[in-house]
Amino acid sequence: MKNNGVNSAPPVPGKGSLVEKRYLLPFILITALFALWGFANDLTNPMVAAFQTVMELSATKASMVQFAFYGGYATMAIPAALFIRKFSYKSGILLGLALYAVGAFLFIPAANREEFSFFCVSLYVLTFGLAFLETTANPYILSLGTKETSTRRLNFAQAFNPMGSLSGMAVASLIVLPNLLSDKRDAAGEIIFPTLDAAQKAEIRVHDLAVIRDPYVVIGLIVVVMFIIIALAKMPRTQGNDEKLSFSVTMSRLWNNNKYRWGVVAQMFYVAAQIMVWTFIIQYADNLGINKATAQNYNILAMVMFLCCRFIGTAVMKYIPPSRLLAIFGIGAAVCSLGAILIVGVVGLGFLVAISAFMSIMFPSIYGIALDGVDREDTSLGAAYLVMAIVGGALMPPLQGMIIDCGTIGILPAVNVSFLLPFICFVVVTCYGFYAGRIAKRTA
Repeated sequence: MKNNGVNSAPPVPGKGSLVEKRYLLPFILITALFALWGFANDLTNPMVAAFQTVMELSATKASMVQFAFYGGYATMAIPAALFIRKFSYKSGILLGLALYAVGAFLFIPAANREEFSFFCVSLYVLTFGLAFLETTANPYILSLGTKETSTRRLNFAQAFNPMGSLSGMAVASLIVLPNLLSDKRDAAGEIIFPTLDAAQKAEIRVHDLAVIRDPYVVIGLIVVVMFIIIALAKMPRTQGNDEKLSFSVTMSRLWNNNKYRWGVVAQMFYVAAQIMVWTFIIQYADNLGINKATAQNYNILAMVMFLCCRFIGTAVMKYIPPSRLLAIFGIGAAVCSLGAILIVGVVGLGFLVAISAFMSIMFPSIYGIALDGVDREDTSLGAAYLVMAIVGGALMPPLQGMIIDCGTIGILPAVNVSFLLPFICFVVVTCYGFYAGRIAKRTA
């Protein structure tokens, strides 16, 4: 999942500090994986708008891209945790890379068939791989060295995730969206594609689906290369716990842990909000007459704000407890959501972009707060359910798409009103921050 866990400015590792010499090659290889899933996450978000135009879909149906993408996480997070527990980190990584490559290469027959459902299946399979990678890479990086340096080591590795995210956004903004013939506009700013005859549309559709296909094929080839390198490399087995996993006992303990249980719920709502905000910026801008390529630049600006404020938020956590800061940032995100809803125009778009500044600390903060106090033997499954909470990104965007399809609601554009859904999500996150803070005070 997209941009999780960068909790402090990453230090530069030295030979004797973060990574021992014997672990250096595995560390470099696994760190590269963080960029791979970041790229896929943020290349896919603008594809919702691209498919909506070229396949002539409603916003509701186009948002099934996100349902397929994040549904894959929900389907595979728990199986991935159990697979890794039974076999090894290396086996989980290789299976994840294989599924990632298969999903990417399925874009070739999907483009040839020109079927939207085929593209959704391709993304669904691709994210099976991402679920394995996210469930595997984080604990493996932690294990590659001493416990004292594990958190700094993971922070350094995770710095490469947003680099991949920005790369995915750049490819979408500079290569994919500007070359979509279906998004060409007339002098009045209206899209020309719907006015063309069937033969012209068919020709443009073949071209545009190839433009969408190619980045996924290229990343699939890169993933195959990574698969071969990791398969040949000697990767140490670092699991230190070989006891049998009791699924039912673990589930009982997790369910009875209120802070953890509500943390999973808060994470689901947060991921839903994040995906909705970043996916529908383009539709929001489109309603203002801004073309898709230009609108994607607002997504890039949002990501830059997200990264900068994550470091700022981390520094502030030295003085403000994470649960309280989570609540404060939740309030800020909710206020910006109201601005995006109620103000029609570029100012409203500015509020929408500003939401990302407040989202910056939410995923890692919820993740850390929820797992704090979870028994060591329950951590792998506990972490897997927090990854599975990414299902929020699958469930909410189609509902927002249904609202957008209404056109106008009252005196406001429906796309503005649709951001009531992220607003509700941020209220839930805020409540969890206050709730976790009260628990922390009682147990202090």
